[in-house]
Amino acid sequence: MKSLFGKQSLLLPGLLIVLGMSLLALFAPWLAPYDPDVLHLGFILQAPCSAFPLGTDELGRDILSRMLYGARVSLWVGFVAVGISTAIGIILGLLAGYFGGLVDEVIMRGVDVMLCFPSFFLILAVIAFLEPSLNNIMIVIGLTSWMGVARLVRAETLSLRERDFIAAAKVAGAPARRILFVHILPNAMAPVLVSATLGIAGAILVESSLSFLGLGVQPPMASWGNMLMDGKNVLEIAPWLSLYPGLAILVTVLGYNLLGESLRDLLDPRLKRR
Repeated sequence: MKSLFGKQSLLLPGLLIVLGMSLLALFAPWLAPYDPDVLHLGFILQAPCSAFPLGTDELGRDILSRMLYGARVSLWVGFVAVGISTAIGIILGLLAGYFGGLVDEVIMRGVDVMLCFPSFFLILAVIAFLEPSLNNIMIVIGLTSWMGVARLVRAETLSLRERDFIAAAKVAGAPARRILFVHILPNAMAPVLVSATLGIAGAILVESSLSFLGLGVQPPMASWGNMLMDGKNVLEIAPWLSLYPGLAILVTVLGYNLLGESLRDLLDPRLKRR
């Protein structure tokens, strides 16, 4: 374990950040000093103090409590959205790489069409026609970000389907479903794991951006993005309203990026040889 962290200097800080944020989100109901939606009318725009360690907002709500509950929202969006996109990408990538021909052509042309649109603007366009809600955000992000996973899985499948153990499975009469999900998929998961880790960081950024624009998580539910939106109007007199959510987004995204890059270096055999 020590040699593992020694070779990957970024793995330990990335892992600590991810685990730390996950634990804060998981135990938010027990760690938050106040209900995130309770108004403390006598402490509006209160600077950080002993009673309110991170201060309060323009409605007197405790920033620390809202930050902890906002972590739950951001991480939940990241996990669910990436889960949707990864599932779609794996299935389409397996089908395209294994069967080839017309199936491959149709799926990959669909990938090309999706990649023609800037992902964030595509999400904005879809969200504009839907009711802004947490569920819609997760579904839309998942349905518009599967293309990279599909291409990765397709490339791995194209290589694996020519291996001897796949030929042996075919000779033994194994059905295509078993070959895809028992023999090929486990051997193609390394790049998918890296992509999913980095995808969580991207999903958190997208959700925060949508919430900042008023198209994401709606008040009174706490989200780092809508906390940033609330703080921009009083930035000069209450900078803590924007400072702490911004730092939370920065640290969380950085942690997942560090973890993803470290996993890529560990799981890529070409980088190991190099």
